[in-house]
Amino acid sequence: MGNPAGVRRDFKALEKRRRRGIRLLKQGVRQSEVARRVGVSPESVRRWRVASETQGAQAVRGAGRAGRKPKLTPAQLRAVARGLKRGPGALGYETALWTSVRMADLIERETGVRYHPGHVWKILRQLGWSCQRPTSRALERNEEAIRHWKRVTWPALKKKQRGRAGPSSSSTKAD
Repeated sequence: MGNPAGVRRDFKALEKRRRRGIRLLKQGVRQSEVARRVGVSPESVRRWRVASETQGAQAVRGAGRAGRKPKLTPAQLRAVARGLKRGPGALGYETALWTSVRMADLIERETGVRYHPGHVWKILRQLGWSCQRPTSRALERNEEAIRHWKRVTWPALKKKQRGRAGPSSSSTKAD
């Protein structure tokens, strides 16, 4: 079942709920009533009861953070952010475009931590940056000529709808 994508679990609130459930059980409240009061399944309450009886108060403590620990420390993330602001030119690249390969190179140079280029977008998002693609337009682009073509030339070239002629020879519709 799990959590919907992007929803973070509040581990402290979950632990608080388990402690409340154990407290209610110790007061003599039935498992089904505890489940209703704290908003969980009776099976969860049963697991909490068994765990608290065998392991004590430690059993209902939170497990801590979920998932793999981050590779980069907050200080390293700040260093990456400073490197992004300096631009790719500071790393010796000819163009001012950050690519995922260049981002991975920056992260490795600044922190010594190696990331696959396909995963650096997560670091970007964590830093508040977004993946963007620059608009590619010709340097010789003439906006006035384009406007004129759209307003004058194109309408003159477009096919005009002719008046309706008789029915088609393949028409199967009776008149």
